[in-house]
Amino acid sequence: MDNVFPIAKNPCFNSSAFLPKTAAILPFSPAELPFRKKIRRPFAVKAVLNADTINSSIANDGENEAVNVEPVYERTPRNRPLRTPHSGFHFDGTARRFFEGWYFKVSIPECRQSFCFMYSLENPAFSKKLSKLEEAQYGTRSTGVGAQILGADDKFICQFSEESRNFWGDRDELMLGNTFVLQKNMQPPKKEIPPQEFNRRVLEGFQVTPLWHQGSIRDDGRNNFAEIVKTARWAYNTRPVYGWGNVGSKQKSTAGWLAAFPVFEPHWQICMAGGLSTGWIEWGDKRYEFKNAPSYSEKNWGGGFPRKWFWVQCNVFEGADGEVALTAGGGMRQLPGLGDTFENVALIGVHYGGLFYEFVPWNGVVNWEVDPWGHWCFSAENEAHVVEVEVTTKDPGTPLRAPTSEAGFSPACKDTCFGDLRLRLWERRYDGTEGKVILDVTSNMAAAEVGGGPWFCTWKGKTNTPEIATRVVGLPIDVEGIFSLAPFLKPPGL
Repeated sequence: MDNVFPIAKNPCFNSSAFLPKTAAILPFSPAELPFRKKIRRPFAVKAVLNADTINSSIANDGENEAVNVEPVYERTPRNRPLRTPHSGFHFDGTARRFFEGWYFKVSIPECRQSFCFMYSLENPAFSKKLSKLEEAQYGTRSTGVGAQILGADDKFICQFSEESRNFWGDRDELMLGNTFVLQKNMQPPKKEIPPQEFNRRVLEGFQVTPLWHQGSIRDDGRNNFAEIVKTARWAYNTRPVYGWGNVGSKQKSTAGWLAAFPVFEPHWQICMAGGLSTGWIEWGDKRYEFKNAPSYSEKNWGGGFPRKWFWVQCNVFEGADGEVALTAGGGMRQLPGLGDTFENVALIGVHYGGLFYEFVPWNGVVNWEVDPWGHWCFSAENEAHVVEVEVTTKDPGTPLRAPTSEAGFSPACKDTCFGDLRLRLWERRYDGTEGKVILDVTSNMAAAEVGGGPWFCTWKGKTNTPEIATRVVGLPIDVEGIFSLAPFLKPPGL
């Protein structure tokens, strides 16, 4: 593995176009997937001549064989395994400032390329740009739906509409979609529909569920900060491996039980820490086909993004059997009711062997040292385990848009999918010394981000939550169970 660096002595640790057929049976259960040995994943990159004609392979899986992939569509069942809290659409119907954003990533390790799909919705109480009268009543608001993809070779595509009337989101499940351009004489979907029906009705748009993702968008020319592809089309299915918790157990809210209420915003939920995806992505003049490619999904919602944040995520590792998933991130968020008072929060989550290793402010301490660009360094410990993560990159990164409260859908962060990462996880002995090593793995496909700001210098921080707040947030409260007794009071999205 090129450019992987030593970490154990790092000073920052002194204190991650085929139409589908319908199938009813999954080839693997979620519980089986994490424990399978690493498999050779077929893939191919082909030239796209036009929307329907595919040429011979440009590159493939090393044996000069074309890989023909038909992703299998399955409707998402209710009460599915590995569903996390906060999978649904959180909009409560009021006119308060509100955004929701979703992130889906597929990585193809055989060609060292990733595709990051990002969808955002701003102030859905207003289905189109505010009138002068509405601005006088509610203040200046940005509206609309955005779809952007950071894809192969750091190329980028973005389509945005100030209108959200053709957006839909399911209140209870990770299901959403939007129509930018309709097929002639068609009506936009308002819920999940079969892929063939989607293609018949939608010319440009998307729909995504925990098990299925498809769409077609066209760059709208609003970006001059990255190399652009003009069109993108995709269709793939996903088999979840990890949610946010142990396999076979009730899944966790990433930010604790208080995320069910509009405090400590914005909220963050990892919806699928790891999965395996099969299908195809047409990226400009190339078509990428893949089987069992590592994938990931998460979401944010609330009144606005943090003032400043960082993030690392990785599902592609060398040195381990089975599926490994790492997510680390943190930010500076505003405390409710305290004016311009902010706090630093951070977490690290590792899934491996069906188990979830969680490092959060209410069960331990998280340290970080993050440069304005190019270096992310984390360490954390709880009562039972210690983790260290370091990421570096020479990639210049690509600016991405985010739904900011100040300027709407604007460049607010910078990302790469070419980070060199090392992850170490070990058991913590009773005296604090290093015990059994659980993971010591590397990657050259880590996704990493910095956002907000200003970033004048390296940000060094440590979670420092008051004891009383730690006790409150860490209480084992089953919010979903409580609201099941009075479902009419259940907040949207939970």
